[in-house]
Amino acid sequence: MRTITSDCGGEVEAVAVRRSESADAQGIDSLISSGALTFPGRVNIIQLLEKANLAVTLTNDKDDILAHASFLDHPAGDLVDQAHWECFLQKHFSTENCTPHNTLFLHLFVAQRNFSTASVKEIMRAVFNAITELEHICLVTPNITDIEPALKDTFEALPSRTDPGPRCLASICHRRQHCPRLHVRPAREVDHDDIMHIFEQHYKWFDQPYVLAELIEAQNEENHSAVCEIDGVTVGFISVTAEVDLKKLRDGFDLSDFNGLYKPQQTEPDEAAASTDPGPADQEPRQTHTTTSQQGTHSAGEEFSQKPNAFCIQLFIMDKKYEMRSVDLIPYVFKLFPLLDFCVFTVPSLSAECPLLQSFLRVAPRANSSLVHELYVFPRVGLRPVGVRAAVPADRPAVSALVQGLPLSESLLEDLDCFYESRADPDGLQLQAFVAQVDVEVVGVVIIRDEPDIEFIRAHYNIENFIYFSHHRHEEHARIRHVVLKPSFQHFTKHLFKDVLRLSHRSCLYHRLYPPAHSQQNSCVHHLDSVLDCAVPVRPRRQIIYPLEELGINAPSRRITEEQAPFALCLISRKLTMEPKVTINARIVVVGASDTGLSFLEVLCLCPHLRFNNLTLISTHGLPGDYDHEDVGFLSTSHAYSSRDLAQLPLHSCVCVVTDKMVAINRKSKHVLVSGGEKVPYDHLVLCTGLQYQVPCPIGVDLNRPVSTELQNQAACRRYTGPVPSNLFTLNDLHDCAAARRWLCANFVDLEDNAVVYGNNMDVYTTVETLLSLGVRGARIHVVLPPAEPDVPCFRDPAVERAVGTATEEAGVQVHRNCLLAQMNDGENPDPLTSVSFATGTEPLRLQCGVFINLSNKAVDCDAFRSISSSFLVFDRRLVISSSFLTSDPDICGAGPVTKFSRCYYSDEWSHASFNSKEVGQELAAMLLLLVDPTQEPEEELPSDLDHLVPLYRQAVIQGGKLPGGFNYLHFTKPAASNLTDPPAPHLEDRGIVTGRVETGDYFCLHLDCLELVETITCFSLKPLPVSNYLSLYGKHQQLLGQMLSRYHQSLIPDLYSFFRQSWCLAVYHDRFSDFELELQTIASQTLTDDESSVMSEDGINEVESRAALRSGAVKYLSYNENLLPMFACSGQL
Repeated sequence: MRTITSDCGGEVEAVAVRRSESADAQGIDSLISSGALTFPGRVNIIQLLEKANLAVTLTNDKDDILAHASFLDHPAGDLVDQAHWECFLQKHFSTENCTPHNTLFLHLFVAQRNFSTASVKEIMRAVFNAITELEHICLVTPNITDIEPALKDTFEALPSRTDPGPRCLASICHRRQHCPRLHVRPAREVDHDDIMHIFEQHYKWFDQPYVLAELIEAQNEENHSAVCEIDGVTVGFISVTAEVDLKKLRDGFDLSDFNGLYKPQQTEPDEAAASTDPGPADQEPRQTHTTTSQQGTHSAGEEFSQKPNAFCIQLFIMDKKYEMRSVDLIPYVFKLFPLLDFCVFTVPSLSAECPLLQSFLRVAPRANSSLVHELYVFPRVGLRPVGVRAAVPADRPAVSALVQGLPLSESLLEDLDCFYESRADPDGLQLQAFVAQVDVEVVGVVIIRDEPDIEFIRAHYNIENFIYFSHHRHEEHARIRHVVLKPSFQHFTKHLFKDVLRLSHRSCLYHRLYPPAHSQQNSCVHHLDSVLDCAVPVRPRRQIIYPLEELGINAPSRRITEEQAPFALCLISRKLTMEPKVTINARIVVVGASDTGLSFLEVLCLCPHLRFNNLTLISTHGLPGDYDHEDVGFLSTSHAYSSRDLAQLPLHSCVCVVTDKMVAINRKSKHVLVSGGEKVPYDHLVLCTGLQYQVPCPIGVDLNRPVSTELQNQAACRRYTGPVPSNLFTLNDLHDCAAARRWLCANFVDLEDNAVVYGNNMDVYTTVETLLSLGVRGARIHVVLPPAEPDVPCFRDPAVERAVGTATEEAGVQVHRNCLLAQMNDGENPDPLTSVSFATGTEPLRLQCGVFINLSNKAVDCDAFRSISSSFLVFDRRLVISSSFLTSDPDICGAGPVTKFSRCYYSDEWSHASFNSKEVGQELAAMLLLLVDPTQEPEEELPSDLDHLVPLYRQAVIQGGKLPGGFNYLHFTKPAASNLTDPPAPHLEDRGIVTGRVETGDYFCLHLDCLELVETITCFSLKPLPVSNYLSLYGKHQQLLGQMLSRYHQSLIPDLYSFFRQSWCLAVYHDRFSDFELELQTIASQTLTDDESSVMSEDGINEVESRAALRSGAVKYLSYNENLLPMFACSGQL
């Protein structure tokens, strides 16, 4: 914090300038109401905060608001159209140096009167320091009254060019008055001590003073060192050299966008065509280009020599107080190497991105790169100013050359032609096209169109986490159709979007990310990473499943309820164009696409203020998402992620997927070896492989030997190492299920062979139902159940278990209990599998089989076990972790069912398998963010007596699927410990609510805990279940559910399915109902506090006020969410 002094000099305040939040609106408004210094007068604060490119608030150490300023990229009022202010100012005032890139306009300033002068100076200093490209702040308003003295001292009047000029007030404030550029000069030996002082202050790790002295002393034509000063004080140092190992950089990074960092050389076109010598194997292949630019765009008569065209930064340091001005070094270092066109900088992947690198372009590493550094490049042409304007027909050839060879470039050119012809696409939606230009060269193009589905987007995505929807007109929303920008200007992307928003009179841009190879993917975006750097990912919303026929005219609009192809959504708004993201280059590798792993990646990908550049997923079958449980069948589901859910997440765009299997972990070199031979380096490794069904290994004993616990344990410990029969399927994920389904349809369904399903869990019965649905007769299906684990039933509800058994028998399926696989093909060659033999408690069982489906012995995968044990991580039947997910290696975490807590916790009955895997993944991500997110404050260390407690999670454990007889099954309950010595406590009779019968397929069982919160729900129905709706009931109090318990005991609820289909329940299913609950709890707690602190003559007054407050909160909730809850009539509608 800094200190400021009041205008009269009597008060001193410690203050800080931060970006304004919507919660500041009330405090800013109160400043205005209190008669504080205000310019330009009364305004709508929320509206201004929404539309401002930059809004800052000055607060003291108590977080009281002392001042506020809002800045936009165009003048205030209706003096001039925001798209044409540059011409207006240049015509009437001397503002030749003011451009949209380096100028902002002050729209509101308010401050406490006694701190007005100091506040405006502190805000101006902070704004100029934070926005590196900003050079001028203008105050242009049609309000021609004289400005306040505090602003008059800061702003100087703009000289007028016309007489009479426009009726407006025009003043300007320059950077040099508040945060001047740094003075850069060559380093001298006498600077050594000053530079070392900076190291000692901010970089204590640097302990090699002789290196610094050598760099300063060894300066020549290829090696230079410089210092930057302010007021004669050294605040930074840089050392650059032309000696660059380009071969090493080319081996580790994709430099194709920068010509391999080689110089172009002019050759005759026929010579270039005749040149066939590829050169040495380690050299960059020659390339030919067809456009005209300095980098990445060369004429047909040019090819690349082997002469380096880059210099690199060897050492860089800057005082923390001035590090935002480190960009002042870039023009200086390019002057030192006038013949080289690229500046490169390599930094360790674990180091924080310094402000200097925010102006550089990050180069993507190659897939097989083993370098532990990140490469950043700044091209010389990046120093040239870039202008943005509306496209004109004359730009068509230049744009065509710009996008040549890019995917979907034809779609871009078609939209551009539509813009020229009719300003609309074939659907009649308005199109707008803009080009980015350097001098006379077109270097980028953006095409946007109206967003007709904004109501759908609002209902399905949480855009209101970032904008106040009601303060944006429908025509201010637009969809990004195409974005192309030359690689050398990718750092300009954020400014490009800022100018596009201004020129198009829009406030929000949306970009849709469809899954790969999706038919809706018709946008040409190059490069996508630069767009994602500017945009914020928007989280999809949980949807209400509406009974549309019953609601009739009270149902939401069809624009909201109709199905659309799923997509991930990114948002760019005006206030986000100057909101920098924190780049995280740490290499985070996740092994296993389990619910835990996907949940972990979801949290990281949806962090709006962070950009993770190195997220990698290692998965045997890649990212799931091509199949749905309902379509494929076989396995039960946790309802964590459907294919639609995954398509609505930006995983494909943010995560590098290695479709392979982990076979080893090298902790010393910090890489994972996969079965294809590739080494995947990591800084943080997350193991969440889950548990898999193992290929069954015949026990090979006398078939007449009775099945005992000892024999059962032996079978569980054995691993099958022989060839897997082609007709034996071990199903572990949807990819396995889809492959099995294809094989069955092609090779089994129309034959008369038997299908043997081996296992003892719910998946066995969902598999039986899938076989029956494929047309396999029940008499051909044999279910073989090995001995069950103690106290682990297939179904938690005995009534459901009995009904499933009955339905299985009625379908003609033969069930064999208490069996262990003893032989395959009578001990002969097992491929193909024609018979299997089982040891039983009585007579041996031998079955002919055409297909064997294995769903037995869930354990840690063999390759995962070998990888863990060979890397000497502690393994005790599961991967041993601490309460904070750490293994014995602090760089390796574990989560999910593959793990167990260390024995030091004395809690063997609890493990991650006891909890909701999605919640575990979210907590794992929260833990990792504490390590890698510099914006988070570190957590306080737990007291020693709490450090040995295992964490307990609260979300429901969910299981569902389709069972024999066509029954749809859903069960969820609170997490429970396993392997308990005492039997579980039974539900209290008066807390259970049961309607329907399992035999008739309308069974609904609901249990409440001792606080009357919904704890368990079991549904067993012949009709499809609105799963999302029912899951939202978990943890809700029965009084919120229409006084459910008392009404049930009064026999007023004959059918829970019909009860929860009533329209009043839809408000409870809403994804924001939990926030509404918290608001009600806050109101209730405030009322209780008021009751305790006040003495009242009449007891009923506060109760009336409390009811009124609660009623008002309910009305606001329903009114705000009217688009999704139109069946409720609010005040003003009657």
